[in-house]
Amino acid sequence: MDFNFSPDQEMLRKSVAEFLKKESAYEAVKDIEESKEGYDPKLWKKMAGLEWMGIHFPEAYGGFGDPFLSLCIIMEEMGKMAFPSPFFSTVIQCGILINEGGNEKHKKDLLTKIIKGRLILSLARYESDADLDPSMIRMQAHTSGDDYILNGTKMFAGDANVANKIIVAARTDEGVTLFIVDADAKGVTVKKRHTIAKDNTCDVIFNAVNVSQKDIIGKPGQGDVLLDSMERKATVAKCAEMLGGCETAMLMTAEYARGRIQFKTPIAAFQSIQHYMADMKLGYDACINYFYKVTWMIEEGIECAKDVSALKARLNEVYNTIGTLGVQIHGGIGTTREFNIALFFRRAKAFEFMMGDSQYHYEQVAQALGL
Repeated sequence: MDFNFSPDQEMLRKSVAEFLKKESAYEAVKDIEESKEGYDPKLWKKMAGLEWMGIHFPEAYGGFGDPFLSLCIIMEEMGKMAFPSPFFSTVIQCGILINEGGNEKHKKDLLTKIIKGRLILSLARYESDADLDPSMIRMQAHTSGDDYILNGTKMFAGDANVANKIIVAARTDEGVTLFIVDADAKGVTVKKRHTIAKDNTCDVIFNAVNVSQKDIIGKPGQGDVLLDSMERKATVAKCAEMLGGCETAMLMTAEYARGRIQFKTPIAAFQSIQHYMADMKLGYDACINYFYKVTWMIEEGIECAKDVSALKARLNEVYNTIGTLGVQIHGGIGTTREFNIALFFRRAKAFEFMMGDSQYHYEQVAQALGL
């Protein structure tokens, strides 16, 4: 197991960090959060010009074929800057589904457009239970001649409000099946939710939406297998983003504590504050080391479902602890828009439920251990 980054990966990390600090400082992030789109189309095109979208996809479709770790490096740097974009939904969730399950036509058409920044996708997977268990996918896709008709509501679909296409998980006679649907197709209605993270979380309503058989990813009934494979990687990628947020929140809080004077003494000298900071650092260190082990296991093709769940379950708790203690050390001002620690406090709570909360993942670990 080699935990050293390659020179190319070090260069990637540096270039992503420099770009985000220059193009999307925290004030810009707040402006993006308040915008109707919830992302910056100009920055999206610049990211495509830097070839971030194609870093992990095969060279045959215009990508670079880099290891999965390269995607995680990008996500970690985005997490450090609390950067809002459709990167996770488009490149990681939907991109990996298409790359692993799509036919050659899908890959040549859709992956090429993703890489060039000309296509934004959303995954409409969750329903009212908001559970990762495939058995909770109850939306029906009824046959109509050679096509299918979709009726139902999907919830918590990321970036559906700005997506060109939506990948929909629905149940056919064969089982869970994945359909590619145009976001502006007749019968599709997208409603953006108001969330604590101020992100593009949407409900998508399908009212007699017609979908062709050629728009199925993989084969009918294969959707649960494809989702399971993608979600393993997507969960780890989301963990990378969370770890980036943890690191920045800790550094930001430590800097504030060193500069905040009480009783002629920096509050960083107070024992209670030092205990808080120690708890934050211990939690982060344990998770970052475990994260790189799990990433390595994915790249080596080692079965790691239990490890992915253990990582996400614990990191949910750690990020929330870091966000909460960061705000407490800042005091009441930590919850305001004027102080940047609030960006991470809000994301910690929202990310807790993305790709499974701690209860779900601890149950997965228990099942894997036969408990």
